[in-house]
Formats: sequence, C-alpha cells, structure tokens
Amino acid sequence: MKMKLPEPYFFEAGDRAVLLLHGFTGNTGDCRMMARYLEKNGYTCYGPQYKGHGVPPEELVKYGPDDWWKDVIDAYEFLKEKGYEQIAVVGLSLGGVFSLKLGYTVPIKGIVPMCAPMYIKSEEIMYEGVLDYAREYKRQEGKTPDQIDAEMEQFRQKPMGTLKALQQLISDVRQNVEMIYAPTFVVQARHDNMINTNSANIIYDEVEAVDKKIKWYEESGHVITLDKEREQLHEDVYQFLESLDWQ
Repeated sequence: MKMKLPEPYFFEAGDRAVLLLHGFTGNTGDCRMMARYLEKNGYTCYGPQYKGHGVPPEELVKYGPDDWWKDVIDAYEFLKEKGYEQIAVVGLSLGGVFSLKLGYTVPIKGIVPMCAPMYIKSEEIMYEGVLDYAREYKRQEGKTPDQIDAEMEQFRQKPMGTLKALQQLISDVRQNVEMIYAPTFVVQARHDNMINTNSANIIYDEVEAVDKKIKWYEESGHVITLDKEREQLHEDVYQFLESLDWQ
C-alpha cells in the first residue's frame, strides 16, 4: 500500500509569521490543523519536517537532535529570507523543547511550548516509544504481521545513539529556560502519559518573561493538537498571538 507521506507546509497569510514544530517520531501533520486555523486568522505559518521523520523508521536512526535543531534554525532562516521579520514559535513535545531553545538563541516574538518535556526519561522507555512508532508505521504501510515482525527484528539491530543525545538536549534546555524573556504561553495536557507533566510548571516558573501564562487542558493527552480540546487550543494560541506586541 502506498502511503501519502507528510510534507512541510508554508501557508502565507499576513505579515506575522508562526513557526510550528512537531515532536520526536511525529511529523508536520501534528500541527497542520492549527496552522490552517491561524492562516485563516491572518498568520503566515511554516511547518518544517525534521530529517528522518514522516518516512520509514529505518531513516530515523540515522539522525539526531543536532540535525533536527539545524532543521529548526533553517526553518527560522527560511521565514527571515521570505521577509518575515517578526516570528513566533509554537512547538509540540520535542518541538516545544526546540521552541524554548529558539527563545534564548534568536529573536522570537512569542513562544508556545505544548507538552514539552523537562525531565529525562530512561533510554529504555524512550526506545520502547521508538519501537511502538516503527511497528505502527509498518502497520499503516499495509504490511502483514509476519512481515512486520521480521522487519522489527532487523530494526532492533540498528544502533540508536539518538536517545542519549535527546536526553542531553532536554537537560541543556532546562538549564537555560531562565534566559527566556519573550512572552510565553505554556500548554499542558492533564492526561499526558508521555512526559512528566510537572515539566509545564518548571517552564512556567523559570522563564523570565514578564508576560507568561500556563493552561492545563483537562481532557487531552500528549498529542494535544489532535485531541478533544484542539479547537479550544487553536483559539487560545490565537488569542495569545493576538496579545503580542507585533510592530
């Protein structure tokens, strides 16, 4: 079965630009609905896809956080080159970690980290997540259970150095959150089983922004952008963006 692979999107609307960043093992589809909503309300939206994501999982193990951070910086520069001087960033999970890193690395108008981890999970737990992702990807390709089992056995043989580097990235960003002064809206799902939800409190407490707020979504899980409260989330992110001091 031929799968339609997710791709980067660039929706041009107004002078205000928003960078939307997906999570680890995710893809641009994670934030696409939000991007369309913001586009309808006058915001230009760009969603890059990190290397090794949205493609067969065998590709994922070839890359790591340094590659993905370069993808994020390239996306920021893409918007700059297109003439967008003022850029806000919205990121889910790993994308939320990158949104915070952007906040103390380059000029950013506002930051929305959604379900962004600040605690390190064990490599074993992270690896189980990668295996779940790989198995589901193969299932969606229409492969038989026997085919999937055989390919998963091979997949397990591939080294996954990425996970230690991911742990280091999260640790580094957590140590630098206090260097963030841009307005920040921390979004956290109450039923998030992927991360320690106290991460949201750490981000909220430690960013130095004068303009900061936090909201808990009581009915949602980790991929909050696709969950029950997504329409409310769209509206809340839009209202936050509207509150920023765009020149």
